[in-house]
Amino acid sequence: MRVLFGVLSVALLSACATSTGVGGTSGTDQVAAATAAWRTAYDSRDPARITAMYDSDAVLWGTTAKTVAANPAAIAEYFKDAGKRPKARVVFGEQNIRVYGDVGVNTGYYTFSDVRDGQPVSRPARFTMVFRNRDGLWRIVGHHSSEVPK
Repeated sequence: MRVLFGVLSVALLSACATSTGVGGTSGTDQVAAATAAWRTAYDSRDPARITAMYDSDAVLWGTTAKTVAANPAAIAEYFKDAGKRPKARVVFGEQNIRVYGDVGVNTGYYTFSDVRDGQPVSRPARFTMVFRNRDGLWRIVGHHSSEVPK
């Protein structure tokens, strides 16, 4: 009985991790697309567009934050000055995406770049974004980002 339960558990987890979503697109592809959409929103420098990527019950521990943002107002506050840095961008490096049913986790590296006092600056960081698929939309429910130690 234990062997049967173990086999069934592995089969179920494997099916969840490789689920196919809308239109035959894998959950992994959908999470990758949601991550790319976040990058596009970030690069737009539009605070409303960035915060729209987060679910209503999301939690954000931003790269430069001193406290965790645990509600929509706090997340909006974190990104409120995005428009004041029109040259800021993010480029993703390695990404490791796993999908478990309606939850997707993307962990990896990205690099923030900007121009400050006329000089280019670069800040490599590591991240974990947790997405939830609700009604066909993948939204961020958890996002942690921290600078890569020097």
